[in-house]
Amino acid sequence: MKVSFHTLGCKTNAYETQAIREQFLTAGYELGEFSEPCDVYVINTCAVTAEAARKSRQMTGRCKRKNPQALVVVTGCYAQEAGEELLRETMADLVVGNSEKNRILPLVQDLAKGCTVVKDLSGCREYEKQSITLGQEDHVRAYVKIQDGCDRFCSYCLIPFLRGRSRSRDREDILQEVRDLAASGCQEIVLTGIDISSFRTGGEKGEDLVCLLEKLDRISGVERIRLGSLEEGIISKPFLERLVSVASFCPQFHLSLQSGSNTVLKRMNRHYTAQEFYQAVEMIRERFPNAGITTDIITGFPGETEEEFEETMAFARKTGFSRLHVFPYSRREGTRADQMPGQLTRAVREERAARLIRLGEQLREQYECRLIGKTCHILAEECVRTENGLFLAGYTPEYVRILLPVRTQPEKQETLLNRIIPVVPKVFQDGCLIAE
Repeated sequence: MKVSFHTLGCKTNAYETQAIREQFLTAGYELGEFSEPCDVYVINTCAVTAEAARKSRQMTGRCKRKNPQALVVVTGCYAQEAGEELLRETMADLVVGNSEKNRILPLVQDLAKGCTVVKDLSGCREYEKQSITLGQEDHVRAYVKIQDGCDRFCSYCLIPFLRGRSRSRDREDILQEVRDLAASGCQEIVLTGIDISSFRTGGEKGEDLVCLLEKLDRISGVERIRLGSLEEGIISKPFLERLVSVASFCPQFHLSLQSGSNTVLKRMNRHYTAQEFYQAVEMIRERFPNAGITTDIITGFPGETEEEFEETMAFARKTGFSRLHVFPYSRREGTRADQMPGQLTRAVREERAARLIRLGEQLREQYECRLIGKTCHILAEECVRTENGLFLAGYTPEYVRILLPVRTQPEKQETLLNRIIPVVPKVFQDGCLIAE
């Protein structure tokens, strides 16, 4: 039996797909490509935007066209949202909710066609145990899920309803998985989840995220630890002072902003002001002067005026982000934002996104050009060929991608993969730093 997988959405979804994939491989299934005929297709869906939901539905039809007899399994956030509707209106055979992903293999083995397993997550406090033991595809960087769910209830977001309340993974389970991944050769660990800022084991007085980092730092073979998206409220002087002592910590902070306008932030139900966010960034730079500060921003939120959008543009310039992830607002039924007055047209939302993306490209170039002439260390993770030749590509601890030309013995370039290499960027060219 041949099985293939397709993942939409976040790194948490990617981790969960990998865990499901390992279960199938251990059971003797052959791994196929999603683009070829297979016996089983597993689609891990996303519901953050209307476009993600549309793509999730579209994928089921593609699978049946490749093999009309295939068993198509749909799981993830959109499966949780749509439930039986997916069985009625698409070619899905099996719909599995977010808390039931460990049941996919036995359900497939029972050929459970026409089955829907979508558990109500409104009161869920249990972490669904999943783990990865075989390493991940590139064996250089591994994503490790440490938390699920969210308690923040931002006015534009369905995720708390589709993932349930915040809950943390057992600390010893995390440590063992990281030991196994390090033993398989993974040098960089990225901690991911829906809201890892809320990670805590052992109750209110238990161990928090920085405690976990301190323990992971002691695991042999782990050279780098990177954090996924953080909330502004976790940034404090005690938190940062402890981070400084974590030798393997990568000084890249992805702080989710969403808007630089206080009035928009209030409508979004984000529990901070632009000034408080900026103070958090300043605290980071006091202790990590060269830190990469990346962020997410939504454009065209209901009621957003041109003046409010310009506040966001000005805030991004003032903060000097190293990278922007920009998303036009997507209206989602069931959220408070869906009922707000002042819904903007798609054209306005996308035009503002385009302006912010252009600014983000300028900010990224400004940040990365400061590295020209300085020694940086990249973890080489792939070989890429461009019109300018063959390169090794890797990221610095601050999450800056650098290309290193391979000018001699190109047949041996793969021996440099998964090694930390000192390089000196010489030029910013075609949107990327080129080094020696």
